[in-house]
Order: sequence, then structure tokens, then C-alpha cells
Amino acid sequence: MTDLFSKFDALIAQREGLLATGVKDPFSLVMEEVKSPTVAVVNGKETILLGTYNYMGMTFDDDVIAAGKKALDEFGAGTTGSRVLNGTFQGHKECEDALKEFYGMDHAMVFSTGYQANLGIISTIAGKGDYIILDIDSHASIYDGCKMGDAEIVAFRHNDVEALEKRLKRLPADAGKLVVLEGVYSMLGDIAPLREMVAVAKKHGAMVLVDEAYHDFVADPSYSSLVDMVKKGENVIISRTASKIHGLAGLRTAFVIARPDIIARLQPLSTSAPGVFGALGAAASIQDTAFQAMVKQRNIEGREIMKTAIAKMGRKMTESQTNFVFFHAGMPVEQVQKAMLAKGFMIGRAFPPYTDWVRISIGTPDEMRAVAAALPEVISGAPKSLGSSER
Repeated sequence: MTDLFSKFDALIAQREGLLATGVKDPFSLVMEEVKSPTVAVVNGKETILLGTYNYMGMTFDDDVIAAGKKALDEFGAGTTGSRVLNGTFQGHKECEDALKEFYGMDHAMVFSTGYQANLGIISTIAGKGDYIILDIDSHASIYDGCKMGDAEIVAFRHNDVEALEKRLKRLPADAGKLVVLEGVYSMLGDIAPLREMVAVAKKHGAMVLVDEAYHDFVADPSYSSLVDMVKKGENVIISRTASKIHGLAGLRTAFVIARPDIIARLQPLSTSAPGVFGALGAAASIQDTAFQAMVKQRNIEGREIMKTAIAKMGRKMTESQTNFVFFHAGMPVEQVQKAMLAKGFMIGRAFPPYTDWVRISIGTPDEMRAVAAALPEVISGAPKSLGSSER
């Protein structure tokens, strides 16, 4: 009889091999006390968190906490079912109203997570006989949405407008087509030529879904959101999450912006809704524009500190427009994790196939200076040639 877990034997053996070298099991790294958005006591030692989603600390904002507490007091800890079955909580409506006001839209729709937003939309609207055309470096939620649906999957080279058009030209003119993009790519941190790609998709009769999870961190003046296209009635759906600039990953709230007729058709098909305390917390965060402006400025400062340090070490890095830097360390990420943890810094996991590239989330400028001072000692002897990781 075949063991269903046997397919994971090689992965488990790899994990055990890493643990044998002294790399910490992430499940054994316990945050016993959270001291700030980016600092926690981990296994008894104060540690700077370089993989956290709570980048700039909106989770500690007084208004967000008050809104969440009020929701728990008035509505309890859950939604007790989907909106389709049980109706809409006031918190969901307040969050959607805040989104509509913030973006100047007539319609918006909340989901429980950014992952669920992509998963639900893709698997629902692209079915048998349809085609999904996606960037090869798309987020896992996009690929999982494709797997759940029954559409034909067509991938194109990362950020290549010409490659996208070539794929679209080969597809039946009368077939349903969904082009899926990310405004800022979640693994590499680089921006997409969105408007050129939307123009190509429109030319070939395709709808566009763009994940703008990292939109708020972009400083490049050549980049802009596609919200204006939605307002003009273009065939575009935008998904976003409150887990990035708002730092509300734990409260699990995301949202979708689209034309009124698209939202009206999506709502009856959705069974995903955030907890009401998450929805109200997100609403409070969205309305705090002063805090968002401060977060953006601090993120730019911290990111530039890291970019300067990485360049000084002679390491290749992506042109990140996000709240993280991604650079070539020349050694397995696990070794970097182990060495940095001993110095009081906790780095997140590897992103295969880039297993010798390190991703560091941006914290406060002072924390980034501390990271920049510690890194050279850890990776100074590692090779700088890229090998199979060449981009």
C-alpha cells in the first residue's frame, strides 16, 4: 500500500539534514513577548524580526486596537458563516465604505485574506474552456487559484510585454481570457509595466486581475495603480490586502476593487469574509492617512540603508519597490539564518529556486543600520558569482 506521505520523503530528508547542521526549527522559535512591531523576545533573547508582516506597526495603532476591541465586545470573535448564508455584519459594511471613500469608488468588496481574494476570484471566473495567462513569477495564491479552477494555464516570461502578446495571439479569439499580473512582484520586489500589459490584454479581449498588495510602498514615479482604469470602466479587477502597509496580517482582511457590475456578480459567489474585528481594524487603518505617509517615508529610508549596504558588499539585488530587500548572499539562506539569529536577528525562509538569496523585511532605520553592520561578517567569504540563480 502506498504511503500518501511518501512523496514528501525527499523534502523531509532535506529538512532533517538542515536541522542536523544546527539550523533552528522555525516551530521551535517562540516569540514569548512582543516588544514592538519589529522586536520580540524569542527563546529568551531580544531579537529583531526581519521576516515579519508587521513592518511598521499599524497593529499597535491606538485607533486600530480600539476598533478591534469594540468589534469583539459588540459582535464576538467570528462571523458565524459566510455573508451569502448569514448576511453582512456592520463591520464589513464599514470597511467597504472606508475603502470606497479612500479610493473614490462606488463599490468595493472585502475578503478574509489577500490569498483568499486571488484564490476565489481566479478559480471562480476562469473555468473550463477559458484561459489564464500569468507571469511566470506570480505569487503562490495566483498559482493555487489556477489549480482550483478548470481553465487552461498559459505562463509568460517575467515582466515581458512582448511575451504576453505572443501568448495571447495564439489563443482562440472567442475564448474567455484572464490575464493575471502583480503591480509589484511579491518575491522579487520589482514593478510591472502594468499599463502596457493592460493595453495588450484589452487588444485581445482579455480581462485583467492585478494584485496590488505592495502598491503603497512604491517610490518610483513611473509606477501608478490601476484604480483610475477601474473608474473609467475598464475590464480590470484589483486585489489588495491589509497585511502589508497596514500590518494587519494577523487580522486577515483583504479587498477587491472593480466596476460595479463586476462586484455585483462576484458578491453572490463569495463565501470568504474577514472576522468583523479585522474588518473594523482595517477600516481604522485605511482612514489613518497620516500614519500611512509616515510608514512610506520610514520604509524608503530603511530600504535605502539596506540597498547601500548590499551594494557596498558587492552583492546583486533586485530593484525592490517594496518593504523588503532581496539579495544574493552566495550561501544557503539557512546558514545566513543561523548566523544572524545568533546575533539577534531573525530572517525568514528561502524562496526556491533562489535558495542563496536572502529576503529582509524593512524595520526602523536604526534597526536597518544594525542589520547592515552585522551582515558583512556573516556573508563576506561567500562567492559573489550567481550561477544558477542568475536573473
